[in-house]
Amino acid sequence: MALINPHINFNGNAEEAFNFYKSVFGGEFIRLVRLKDMAGAEFPVAAEDENKIMHIALPIGKNNTLMGNDVPSFLGKVNENENRSKIAIQADSKEEADQLFNGLSAGGQVEFPIGDSPWGSYFGMFRDKYGIEWMVDFSNQ
Repeated sequence: MALINPHINFNGNAEEAFNFYKSVFGGEFIRLVRLKDMAGAEFPVAAEDENKIMHIALPIGKNNTLMGNDVPSFLGKVNENENRSKIAIQADSKEEADQLFNGLSAGGQVEFPIGDSPWGSYFGMFRDKYGIEWMVDFSNQ
């Protein structure tokens, strides 16, 4: 079975955001590559972009990886207010759901406070302080 792993674009603060995610989820980065590490004749890198993240990966749980990068300045900025998609987390317990919801939503905007939902699960939704949208859900069914 194929795995689906989210990949997030940032406007120069990918490393800060991923250190924050690491503080909530735990674990260690399995990959961190800067744009300057990829620089060469075929891929020139502007001085302002050298220390930006080309690729970063943080394992989440047993089979998932959260990945991201900074968008190089020549590509422009990503829309941080976009609301087309959310990262959905299926927690193993109410306690884990609370821990992840409270940790990741710190400094962000809660859209749906975590609690019992009309559809029977324990659910919450928010935009974190980096503009990324998350849903946390626990269902013991």
